[in-house]
Amino acid sequence: MLLFAVLALFLPVLFIYRFYVVVKTGRRHQPGRKGYVSVLVVAGSGGHTTEILRLLDSLPAAYAPRHYVIADTDKMSEEKVCTFESLKLQPDSKLQYTICRIPRSREVHQSWSSSVVSTLNALRYSLPLVFRLRPDMVLCNGPGTCVPLCAAALLLGIMGMKKVLIVYVESICRVHSLSLTGKILYRLSDYFFVQWSSLRDKYPKSVFLGRVV
Repeated sequence: MLLFAVLALFLPVLFIYRFYVVVKTGRRHQPGRKGYVSVLVVAGSGGHTTEILRLLDSLPAAYAPRHYVIADTDKMSEEKVCTFESLKLQPDSKLQYTICRIPRSREVHQSWSSSVVSTLNALRYSLPLVFRLRPDMVLCNGPGTCVPLCAAALLLGIMGMKKVLIVYVESICRVHSLSLTGKILYRLSDYFFVQWSSLRDKYPKSVFLGRVV
């Protein structure tokens, strides 16, 4: 009984310590120093996918392979991703991307109470996916689907298996306030980019580089 009591006290403390270390030391991590950077890209419905693809188009070829994750109810993003990658493909080169699907964590206008259940369900699919892919970086820009994926990436680091850099770029549409996803990931991301100076003034951790997409 004493052993179980010690473990019950020690394990939460260890988890909190590892969580703090992973979140606070993220910017020291430089995954691209020795070659390619494996990227998990969260594609959302509507303008989110268009913005994230514009951002990817500006990145060098070293950001590969690219693993796109799309919500299972998203009917348009896969077509956009395939078109983007076909234009990016060089002659005689191999495909540098995959497309994976997980349940959507929150639908538009979905109630908060049911969102908790659907997000936990999405996390159930995100954990084995992220642990299998083990990306160097998660790149996302607002869809709710990125929350369980980022949580899985954090857990990978907390468990000491691999530090995954979380890079969040707030949508160009957010001028005066962060999206719900942005508010959740503001403290958890390693790099948090905003595209309006008004947001940079409100959120000092954010990085403002002007319009990036």
